[in-house]
Amino acid sequence: MKPQVPAAIRTLAILRTLAAASSPMTASAIARELQLPRSSTYHLLDAMQESGFVVHLEEEQRWGLGVAAFEVGAAYLRHDPLERLARPLLDTLIKEIAPVSAVAHLGVLQGSETLYLLKAQPKKNVAVLIEVGVRLPAALTASGRAMLSALPTAQVKAQLSQKSAFVDRTGRGPQNWTELFAELQADKERGYALEDEYIAEGMSSIGVAVVDHLKHPVASIGLTFATQEVTKSQRLALAQSARGCARLLSRRLGAA
Repeated sequence: MKPQVPAAIRTLAILRTLAAASSPMTASAIARELQLPRSSTYHLLDAMQESGFVVHLEEEQRWGLGVAAFEVGAAYLRHDPLERLARPLLDTLIKEIAPVSAVAHLGVLQGSETLYLLKAQPKKNVAVLIEVGVRLPAALTASGRAMLSALPTAQVKAQLSQKSAFVDRTGRGPQNWTELFAELQADKERGYALEDEYIAEGMSSIGVAVVDHLKHPVASIGLTFATQEVTKSQRLALAQSARGCARLLSRRLGAA
């Protein structure tokens, strides 16, 4: 059994609660949210304030994140944790799906586009448009739709503008909000997004969202393959492997 350090666990819980809140919180609200004694909550907040992890807004009698918390977050971003954590998982994914040949990739949402950060190529070369740094319309890519399907409807509309969202590359894919939301609903029910030749003739993709501890989609794991070379049963196996990879990366990013 792992040793328990209640004060440390409670301190981290307070940080996560403040990070998830839309605005600073009162000490009583924090205590109520975490089911902590108010006296313990005040003691922890005072100690965290001394270290700069929280700040007390005296006029409002509320607590918010301090500069030290920002510094930790900035350092986290400098170390590129998403790519570092995902790289070995993509390499393992390629081995797991063999002998099926598919390119594995990591993507993130950038406005109305999917930006690809990593790519793992199988032994048998698969010619795809996806390269590190390439951007493709999120509404057309399986990777993009996997992330969009995990967002509320209002946020999807805010993320995509009418002009940039609906692009026609092969004559396939959603071309209006009704078609897009129908596809996103199907993706959500299926548990993964599927794209058949929306981006390039002869190529299809599967995408699965990677989520953080707030269940917010921060990235996607995708597999792109030659449409005619992968059977229906093989697609299901690819989807299962991609889902396992995405779950593992989500857990490493703090998701339950």
